[in-house]
Amino acid sequence: MNPISVTTLNTQIKSLLETTFMQVLVSGEISNLTNHSSGHIYFSIKDENSTISCVMFKGNTKYLKFQLENGQKVQVTGNITVYVPRGNYQLLCTKIEPDGIGSLALAFEQLKTKLQAKGYFEQSIKKSFPKYPKKIAIVTSATGAAIEDMKKVATNRWNLVELILIPTLVQGEGSVEDIVKSIKFADRLNCDIMIVGRGGGSIEDLWSFNSELVADAIYEAKTPVISAVGHEIDYLISDFVADARAATPSNAMEMALPDKTEHLLYVDSFINEFENRLKNIFQTKENDLNSMKKLFMQNSIEAKFNFIDAQIKLLKDGFNRTFYQKIDLFQSSINNLKQNYILNNPENKDKTGFVQISKENKIISLESLEVDDILELQSAKTIASCKIISLKKQK
Repeated sequence: MNPISVTTLNTQIKSLLETTFMQVLVSGEISNLTNHSSGHIYFSIKDENSTISCVMFKGNTKYLKFQLENGQKVQVTGNITVYVPRGNYQLLCTKIEPDGIGSLALAFEQLKTKLQAKGYFEQSIKKSFPKYPKKIAIVTSATGAAIEDMKKVATNRWNLVELILIPTLVQGEGSVEDIVKSIKFADRLNCDIMIVGRGGGSIEDLWSFNSELVADAIYEAKTPVISAVGHEIDYLISDFVADARAATPSNAMEMALPDKTEHLLYVDSFINEFENRLKNIFQTKENDLNSMKKLFMQNSIEAKFNFIDAQIKLLKDGFNRTFYQKIDLFQSSINNLKQNYILNNPENKDKTGFVQISKENKIISLESLEVDDILELQSAKTIASCKIISLKKQK
């Protein structure tokens, strides 16, 4: 018998399967649903014992009358196809109809309702988290990406914290018991916070965290617990029971630890504020000292003597000014009297051809004289008596 190539074998299998299963109707529960940007839909359908990969291409998705979701029980119509390069076979779907709720989704809702009735989800019993934890216990796989992501976040945010990893089986057979055991062990370590979780995966991969045993262990823990399972869209029973839910393991570490960058900025701002306040205090005290110095100088003996000396000087200046003003006033009066004396001195009034006319010892004007009046003509040195012989009025 001559050997054949792998490609030949896969091609023969493809031909056999595609001609044998040209149209099948399969019922099962949707999981690992992905709506691709191309418009194709990739998912798996499964029952209690088996899983098959499925794809519905964009051309057939337009006939869907409802939105596919993980956990839905559906009936799928299609044909089997084989991808030769990998030797994988899948169900190429042409039609999908709902077939009630999936068993896993139903189990999830039933357990959620049961635990809620027991008070596992009450906000009033949720424990608070310390602002600056010193020790954090991490219940997760020692080899997964989740622990590396959490270590990186912890180093960047707050490298003063001590991380204690409790290596745990987080999926598959025996994982529920191992998670419960790790939670109870971590609770005895007197840590400030416990993070329970793992990275993303299918609903089957995450299902251990939907166990009632895990829920009981989280509820009974004395250490505050953060549930960090899967991605942001994944909600597990552990999320509802824990004291806080994180969208991802990295987010759990962000919730648990303060940000050292923010604290450094705060310290810088505090230092600046302290320096500004200290500067203001010194400035205020300096101003107070200057004011006190000025007040002291104003009330010192020297200042008082200077003030009295200034007052004496002002009085002296005022006295001198008033004295000289009086002297000037008296001098002016004397000058006026002197001037009047000079003006009224008879000798100064004696001018050639001019005399004073008086009648009966009264000075009169020339216009008031009449004929035969006896009068006196007087100069500074001579008095003459005379009689008016005639008068002639000037027109």
